[in-house]
Amino acid sequence: MKLIDYLKKNVGLPGDLITLLDHLFEKEDLPKGHELLVEGTNSKKFFFVENGLMRLYYLKDGKDITHHFLQECSIYTPIENVFLNQYYPYNLVLLENSVIRTVDYAVIEQYVDTDPQLQRLSRFLAVSAIKQLSDQLHSIKFQTAQERYNILLQNYPGILLRVPLGHIASYLGITQQTLSVIRAENGK
Repeated sequence: MKLIDYLKKNVGLPGDLITLLDHLFEKEDLPKGHELLVEGTNSKKFFFVENGLMRLYYLKDGKDITHHFLQECSIYTPIENVFLNQYYPYNLVLLENSVIRTVDYAVIEQYVDTDPQLQRLSRFLAVSAIKQLSDQLHSIKFQTAQERYNILLQNYPGILLRVPLGHIASYLGITQQTLSVIRAENGK
């Protein structure tokens, strides 16, 4: 999905503002394995995935742990950097050749501060980030591994064909052996 279509569908901005944002976001064709962000960096960019797949992960005691996947029609910004001016704890890498749209927050902020309708975009991003974290916390605390797996397949159709199983297992908070058992029980 193109950025312009995403903004129309999800943010509800008028056409002139959508066109403005579409022009502000630069388009990049990037290869699989490209690191968009590295732990400790200070990036103030917004990222929109027009095509492809990204993985947000961190390293803990020498282990690579997947925090989140971002596929087509996903928008992401390092909220720790952009809104809190804090250390960035994750890494963001492309799992496929991708088309990514980016813009620096300072560019967007010029317009957000002067246009109340664009403040809706900031609220949308903040609420989306809160909802994603809330869902993740609920998943960890209250759902079984099987339930988390089923939700993963529902939210990311085709992910099993796009992502190494080790990344999926770490995202679900289980071992690869447990993932194999769950997949065998589901026939997938």
